[in-house]
Amino acid sequence: MPSTFTARPDKLLTIPKAIEIVADLKRRERRVVFTNGCFDLLHPGHTRYLASARELGDCLLVAVNDDESVRKLKGPGRPIFPGQERAEIVAALTVVDYVVVFAGLTPRDLIARLLPHVLVKGADWAPDQIVGRAEVEASGGHVVSIPVAKGYSTSSIIEAALKLDI
Repeated sequence: MPSTFTARPDKLLTIPKAIEIVADLKRRERRVVFTNGCFDLLHPGHTRYLASARELGDCLLVAVNDDESVRKLKGPGRPIFPGQERAEIVAALTVVDYVVVFAGLTPRDLIARLLPHVLVKGADWAPDQIVGRAEVEASGGHVVSIPVAKGYSTSSIIEAALKLDI
């Protein structure tokens, strides 16, 4: 049965469209914030993180890992939802302005092409491990680490679900 709900289609971008929109936002002096992740099973840690990221600028662009990269990063059985569905779920959040799915283990190439004003990652990433940091800082932008909401993890949610005796 087809879904009766979809995120606004104009929020789901191709990479070329994301580059075009970010360039336009910069021309209009809008502050662009970028973050990325797998966002496999959306939980309060994700929503709090994205809300905090959105507060740092005028536009929040979220890059979602494609299915192949999630499998490589998270292991067998992942992702739970395909990339386009994960993108749709993230795009449904009001704090998110745009979503793009990217291929590869890191979004370094995408970040280098977009050069957002602000690159955001969770504080569980050491500053020297934040992919795209050098590119963003070299272009005059900055990197912000947002504290991780304790008690939330997609992996632990999956583990708990697998232990249920139903």
